[in-house]
Amino acid sequence: MTKALPLLLLFICTTVFSQKTDIVILGTDHFSQIYKEDNPNTDIKSDKRKTEINAVINLIGKYKPDCIMVEELPENQPEIDSMYNLYVKGTLNTSSRREIFNIAFPIAKKHNLKKVYCVNAPGGTSQSLLDNGDNIELYKNETLELREIVMAKYKAINNGTLSFKDYLTFLNQPDTYNKVYHLKYITPARVTNGTFKGQDEMIDSAFVNTKYIGAELTSVWKNRDYKIYSNIVTTQLKEKPKRILLLIGVGHVGSLKSIFRDDPEYNFIEANTLLK
Repeated sequence: MTKALPLLLLFICTTVFSQKTDIVILGTDHFSQIYKEDNPNTDIKSDKRKTEINAVINLIGKYKPDCIMVEELPENQPEIDSMYNLYVKGTLNTSSRREIFNIAFPIAKKHNLKKVYCVNAPGGTSQSLLDNGDNIELYKNETLELREIVMAKYKAINNGTLSFKDYLTFLNQPDTYNKVYHLKYITPARVTNGTFKGQDEMIDSAFVNTKYIGAELTSVWKNRDYKIYSNIVTTQLKEKPKRILLLIGVGHVGSLKSIFRDDPEYNFIEANTLLK
């Protein structure tokens, strides 16, 4: 018992004095998909929307991230490095409306960061693959309910009554991203005894158990999130940042939050505490 005491004290001291890594996950929509050529209200590059996005950049800037990560595959890191270097020099010429160029790059430059890290992973697949089986109506009804909420926000963006800053604030409310999480990771498990609609390269049909068809789809999504998580934490181990900012599609926020919640080396900070 006396021999075990020093080990216990060592464990307590290590736990108390170890510094956690902060992480903010800013859930986004894909602005290039929102954009409509004939409607400047949907254009992240319009003067009005640039002002709104600058407000987001300034608010997030108060967090003072020392590392920014984005939803881009690691094999594209050299290309992203090259484009970021051009952006810092003021010579990047791109019409892209992707959030990596219009949010991540400006924040990184503002805080004199040397690069933006790519931490995405392959493995995404369409929700529409799940369209039959026992209890499928639960999944379909919840999909329609969430779609109505999103479409109402799109309508407000289209008519100019919703700012991009307020839209990002909405996306990063726990109530919002938890609705997405519930639809992707909770409800599908209730769907059983079905088949996937069509084929997907990310799913090996030989290993699909149709009795658990909904859980099979969820496992594909969760597998990708664990790979993204792995890319994040291994990058942290290598680069040693203390304040990470991750920009990623809002559909990943709830899942990644649940993973980081169980990682004692990280302190998850809600993005809305900055946006508000």
